[in-house]
Amino acid sequence: MALLRSLSSQRTAISLVYGRNSSKSSNSVAAAACRSYHQRGNRSSATCGDGAAPESASGINGARYLHSGNRPLQASTLVQPDLVAGDAVKRTAKQCSSQEQNPSPAGSPQRDPLDVTFNDPIAAFKSKTTGELMRAYLVYMICSSEKLVEHNMTLMKWSKNVLGQRLFTALMKATFYGHFVAGEDQIKIIPTLERLRSFGVKPILDYSVEEDISQEEAEKREVESSVSSAGDRKEEGSMPQYHVDKSFADRRYKVSSARTYFYLNEATCERNMEIFIKCLEAVSGATFGTGITAIKLTALGRPQLLLQLSEVIMRTRKYMEDMVGGQGNVLTHHKTIKDLEKYYATLGDNKDVKEFLNNVTSDKEGILHLFPWSGIVDEDSQLSDTFRVPDPQTGQMRRLISQIPPKEEEMFRNMIRRLNTIVKAAADLDVRIMVDAEQTYFQPAISRITLEMMRKYNKDKAIVFNTYQCYLRETFREVNTDLEQAKRQNFYFGAKLVRGAYMDQERDRAKSLGYPDPVNPTFEATTEMYHKTLSECLRRIKLMKDCDDDARKIGIMVASHNEDTVRFAIQQMKEIGISPEDKVICFGQLLGMCDYITFPLGQAGYSAYKYIPYGPVEEVLPYLSRRAQENKGVLKKIKKEKRLLLSEIRRRLLRGQLFYKPKGNYVPI
Repeated sequence: MALLRSLSSQRTAISLVYGRNSSKSSNSVAAAACRSYHQRGNRSSATCGDGAAPESASGINGARYLHSGNRPLQASTLVQPDLVAGDAVKRTAKQCSSQEQNPSPAGSPQRDPLDVTFNDPIAAFKSKTTGELMRAYLVYMICSSEKLVEHNMTLMKWSKNVLGQRLFTALMKATFYGHFVAGEDQIKIIPTLERLRSFGVKPILDYSVEEDISQEEAEKREVESSVSSAGDRKEEGSMPQYHVDKSFADRRYKVSSARTYFYLNEATCERNMEIFIKCLEAVSGATFGTGITAIKLTALGRPQLLLQLSEVIMRTRKYMEDMVGGQGNVLTHHKTIKDLEKYYATLGDNKDVKEFLNNVTSDKEGILHLFPWSGIVDEDSQLSDTFRVPDPQTGQMRRLISQIPPKEEEMFRNMIRRLNTIVKAAADLDVRIMVDAEQTYFQPAISRITLEMMRKYNKDKAIVFNTYQCYLRETFREVNTDLEQAKRQNFYFGAKLVRGAYMDQERDRAKSLGYPDPVNPTFEATTEMYHKTLSECLRRIKLMKDCDDDARKIGIMVASHNEDTVRFAIQQMKEIGISPEDKVICFGQLLGMCDYITFPLGQAGYSAYKYIPYGPVEEVLPYLSRRAQENKGVLKKIKKEKRLLLSEIRRRLLRGQLFYKPKGNYVPI
């Protein structure tokens, strides 16, 4: 009730903001339509689409009104890749002039053609003031300097000491903070979210406050929170990668693009839960249920529990591989309960084995799991009692997980309770949750828990999305297996595909601890994995369409700053007949990065998202430091964005548009 009261008062405040600005805001029609839509209680079942968009603005979450032979001419068309940048600029300028003379009819959202070369500076930056373009160019110039980037955190702290808090805050807002962060709190970010929406872009909201702790403190916290009070016992069959190693205890090591949480106590995890819920409220209140909130499971509980659960999952897979006599999981071999009974037949009339077989989860096609995995998201089951299997030689039951003390079992239940609370709030507010990927030694547990949350909450639409890192060798198989489970158990499957954030750390850790390198050998191999995984998802969507099934049971976010991957996704959609109106594909990039990809997509009708960080200036400095580091590593992208920025700045100066004010009439899908 407290949550709903908070949301009610927040929406009232936001509606007042909309009301005051209605005469000035070009997206007032869209806002009114969205309000009316929610008042009717008509919630869309879209997977990647805009859950609050009125029916007249319906379309796919990655492509709005992409033209096809049987669609109205309001649909956008794809400009072929051989269109040179100059032609793209001239053509867009001509269209802008035409639109000024012949504006879209009242209530009709604007649609632009898409230049798939992403070389059109007007389309890229029409949502920005000239001052914002100059700030962006300055930020990218600074990011091009290796020395400045290398010492950026030290320089920011030094500047704060010299300038004082007020001047330092003003400096940050005029540079890095203003470019990469939307604002201090969920009220101050509203103008940014409104403007994004008016240009066809939706938010993935993230409260980006991080602790700035030393390496020694990080290592101390990680080691203490990753070892059970019963000790770090490496029993027979233990896997070294699922045990803490002090050399890699600071999980920020060689990671520039992912936020890291270090466990302190249960109270901190409770505060993190409350912050995530506030993000949900901000998304729902400011965008009328059209956005996404990103969360990390390591923010909600003790990492030791994720390590132990990850190990038991991988040991279970090994057990199953031994049972089926080869590689792959039980889904691919289609083993049945009878096959499992034959496997244990030599053990005779064993009471423990019979009880175990009675608890095996199965469906009409075969065995799904050895255990009732849904138990891990039920607050009453005990991990230590759940994960036991019969020894195939002796019949004695053996644990696949070390005995967990009662206090730590309670901590695991608290973690699951927090996640359940967050996802339940997301479902009530009609906002999606994206569970971020983390290191491979946590990921089996994170993926398993997330999949169980999908099964629990994704019954009518995709509320929960999992994240898959395509630089990993096993990504295709993992996605394929999870898609198959979603199909068999009839729940909506949501996936965010990323390249990944922990490559160097993962390789070094594998080499040091003596287990196989989990990372693809080359950048090209990662690209191939990404495209192969995406193609499989699209193929399954196509099969569902052909069978008159609900294709929106699979929703994919192409979260990539690589324009070749974005082009690949668009081309694949065309080739296999997946249209924007199917609402199954969306695209996402970080705020302040690759605007030349995100905004043309949103303005052409594709479902485009920006990952929106927010938080107080001083407390997001670690985030800003990472963004500077990441931009240093993608100089090729910076070079293109700088070129497009400079081109648009020059164009505005020559046309006398120095004081250009962005006004959009785009409605996100």
